[in-house]
Amino acid sequence: KFTSHGFLKNLRSTNGYFLEKFKVDQDNKYYEFWKRDSLSIELFTPKVVYQKLDYIHNNPCRKKWMLSESSLDYPYSSSKFYETGEDHFGFLSHIGEQL
Repeated sequence: KFTSHGFLKNLRSTNGYFLEKFKVDQDNKYYEFWKRDSLSIELFTPKVVYQKLDYIHNNPCRKKWMLSESSLDYPYSSSKFYETGEDHFGFLSHIGEQL
């Protein structure tokens, strides 16, 4: 049976030295592998908002990643919601309602 605790224990025993480089002192995690840098961009006009939304929706389909043939088929995207109105996540709202 897979458990995150068992996985971490095995990872520590086989890769202990390597993992020490990523150890963090936080309550919600043992290790952090990605740099925390949000690269925030001010969304100062609706045009910029939709440009960034388009980028987010299409990024998984770009040659570099090719996680999906279409943004509509990528399971972790809100693209389908914007095309069809179907909210498979149960919490989405259209950005146009916020502008």
